[in-house]
Amino acid sequence: MANNLLIDLSKLDMTATAAGKAEIDALVLQVGAMRQLDEVIWIGEMGMSGVGRKFVREDEFWVPCHIPGRPLYPGVLMIEAAAQLCSFLMTGSGRIKGFLGFTRCDEAVFRGQVVPGDTFIIIAKEISFKPRRFISKTQGLVNGKLVFEA
Repeated sequence: MANNLLIDLSKLDMTATAAGKAEIDALVLQVGAMRQLDEVIWIGEMGMSGVGRKFVREDEFWVPCHIPGRPLYPGVLMIEAAAQLCSFLMTGSGRIKGFLGFTRCDEAVFRGQVVPGDTFIIIAKEISFKPRRFISKTQGLVNGKLVFEA
């Protein structure tokens, strides 16, 4: 397992589902091909942290075109998956109501590849909160290896 994770995953039941499709549909506005969050595994106290899961599939819209013959899950979609988990946590906590807009992404680092067949684990942890703005740190893992941070 990767070092310096925002949440100690060894203390969680990684087979659990805290929120499935219906619960995510109720809180995350992205649908269809733009949905990048399949399940929420764990939700921390007051929704200030959480762990989600994205099953990277062979039939996704980007596979034929993002490096033909060697499809790689685009970094922008890793960021989108993390943003969707953060949005789910924030709206689920009840501290923000209504539309959430994504305004910025800082310090994004891509440390490894994500390919069809992988399970992309997303970690989010709130860093600061104001009624009209919140900041979270995020990480993405595949097979226990840190592949993304922002």
